[in-house]
Amino acid sequence: MKKKKKITSDQQPEFKRRSPWVDVWRRLKRNKLAVVAMVVLIVIVLATIFAEQLTPYDYAKQNAKEMLQFPSWKHPFGTDNYGRDLLARVLKGGQTSLLIALASTLGAGIIGTILGATAAFFKGAYATFVMRLMDVIMGIPSLLLAVCVATVLGTGIVSTIIAVGISAITSFCRIAYAQVLKESANDYLQAATVCGARSLRKVFVHLLPNSLAPLIVQATLRLGGGIMIISSLSFVGLGVQPPTPEWGSIISTARPYLRDFWPFVTFPGIAIALTVISFNLFGDGLRDALDPRQK
Repeated sequence: MKKKKKITSDQQPEFKRRSPWVDVWRRLKRNKLAVVAMVVLIVIVLATIFAEQLTPYDYAKQNAKEMLQFPSWKHPFGTDNYGRDLLARVLKGGQTSLLIALASTLGAGIIGTILGATAAFFKGAYATFVMRLMDVIMGIPSLLLAVCVATVLGTGIVSTIIAVGISAITSFCRIAYAQVLKESANDYLQAATVCGARSLRKVFVHLLPNSLAPLIVQATLRLGGGIMIISSLSFVGLGVQPPTPEWGSIISTARPYLRDFWPFVTFPGIAIALTVISFNLFGDGLRDALDPRQK
C-alpha cells in the first residue's frame, strides 16, 4: 500500500476570508427595487455634480425674449419667467438640495451618534439628561422645529443646514444609544477592559464600529426626509434665497403660473419626488441587506 503524503503547513490550501460587505452586496442585489433606486440616485447625483457640463446655459442668465417657453429641443425643460433655462436651474437646484441634505445629515449623525453612544456607556445623570433632551426635541415635529430654527437664524444655506440638522439629531442619538447598550454586553468589551483600554477608546474603537449598520441605514433614510424639509423651507421663503436655485424655491416661484405653464412646477416636483422615493427604497433595501438574520 502506498503511504499517504503528509501535507505540511506550507502546502495547506489557503482559504480567503470573505468580507462581510460582499455578503451585504449579494443580499442587496436580491432586492430589485433597491438596486433600481440606487441606480437612479447615482444618475441624479452625477447629473447634479456635472450640471454645468450637461447644459450649455447658465442657470442665472436671463433672456426676456424666451420667457415661459414650453419644452423644446433647445430647452428640454422649457424656460422660467425670466427666460432662464429650467433644465440648468433644476440641475443646479439639485446640487444645492443634495449638498445641504448631505451636510445636515452628516453633522446630525456625528453629534447624535456621539451623544447616544456616550450616554449608553457612561449612564447615570448624563444619560438621563441627554435622553430626556432628545425626548423633548422629538416631541416637536421636524418641519416645525426647522421652521423655528430658520426663523431665528435667518435665511441662507448655512442656516438651512443647521435647521435641518437639529431635527435629525434625535434619531441618530436614540439608535446609537440602543446599539451601544446592546453591544456593551458582548465579551470583546470585557476583553478590552482587561487589556486596560480607556473609556473613550472602548466607545469609539470597540463599540461604535460594531453599531454602524443601523446608523448607516438611518443616514440613508434621513437624506430623503432632509430634502423634503429643505424644499419646504425654501418654498415658504425660509431656506435658500434667490438667485441660488433650489427645488423648493423654484416651485415657490412657479406658484403664479400653475394653471397656464405646467413645466415650471412639474420638473422640480418630479425631481423632489424621484429623489425622496429613491432614498427611501434604497434605505429599506440596505436595512434588509445589513440585517444579519438575512444571511
